[in-house]
Parts: sequence; C-alpha cells; structure tokens
Amino acid sequence: MNNIFIHESAYIDENVQIGFNTRVWHFSHLMSGCIIGNNCNLGQNVVVSPGVILGNNVKVQNNVSIYTGVICEDDVFLGPSIVFTNVINPRSAVVRKNEYKQTIVRKGASIGANATIVCGNEIGEYALIGAGAVITKPVKAFALVVGNPGKQIGWISEYGHRLHFNNDGEAICPETKVKYQLIGDTVVKCE
Repeated sequence: MNNIFIHESAYIDENVQIGFNTRVWHFSHLMSGCIIGNNCNLGQNVVVSPGVILGNNVKVQNNVSIYTGVICEDDVFLGPSIVFTNVINPRSAVVRKNEYKQTIVRKGASIGANATIVCGNEIGEYALIGAGAVITKPVKAFALVVGNPGKQIGWISEYGHRLHFNNDGEAICPETKVKYQLIGDTVVKCE
C-alpha cells in the first residue's frame, strides 16, 4: 500500500487519496474527497475535511482541523493547534456551505502554533506566520507576520532566516548564502 502508515485509531473515509510514504497518526480523521500528497505527516487528532488538498511533504502537527476550501501546496508546515476557517459570518441556524471561502497556503510556507487563518486569504510562498498570529488579509511571499491582527514585521528566507536588506535592496540568507532582492514591497529569490 505504497508505504502508507495509518494508526489503528485513525478513521479514513471512502474516496480519500493518500500519497506514497504518508503517515496518519492517532485519532485523526480523513474525510471523503480529500487529497493527501506523498511524504506527508498528519499528527494526532488531525481532521481533514472534504475537498481539502495537501501537496507533497506537508507536515501537520497535532490538533489541526483543515476545513473544506483549504489548499496547501508542497512543503507546507502547519503548527500545533492552528485554526482554519471557511465561512466569514458563521451562524448555527444558517446553512452557508455554498459560501465557503478558499484559503491557499503556498509552497514552503510555515504557520506557527495556535495561529488562526481567516478564510479567503492566501499565504505566500515561504512566508512564516508566527505562533498565535491571526491572519485577516493576504500574506506576501517570504513575509514574516506576527500578532493579532497579523502584521508583517520583516522578511524571511526560504530556509527560515530573517532577511536584512542593505541600501541596494539585497540580502543574503546566512545558511544557504542565496541572495534575495527587495523590489518595492516584494521579495524575489535570485537564481
């Protein structure tokens, strides 16, 4: 079965796609119609709702509910107990399943523990959302965002290091020595 590990306490509905080398741990529930990529790790007590797509190498820590409308590209990290929403104005007595908003978490982005991602927003490539942040608007690629409401306080490299730009708008990742360019309010990784 493609080296898939599913803990005996996990529940997998019919019509779920699970990629090669993926692990699903204790008390997790994958609902019908979700797609999980290769080399993913879903921690304890994770719920993945119908229509959710997780790319390859996505790491989901304990106690995360990923609701319909969420798409995570490859190499995304979802920290413990983060919260996604999918309706802007929920009411118990009002059915709004046809109003779900899409949330996209782009390649390589990381979301810290206990952060809340309000639906309808995009988290840019390699962005880093700090623990406990509340995201109420789109986040740029390589942005470092913290607080409630979330506020961008800087830029981060692909390897998760703070970028410090010189007067020419250039920064070097201390780990990889890769150069980044700040052009207006956008960061570009130089090849």
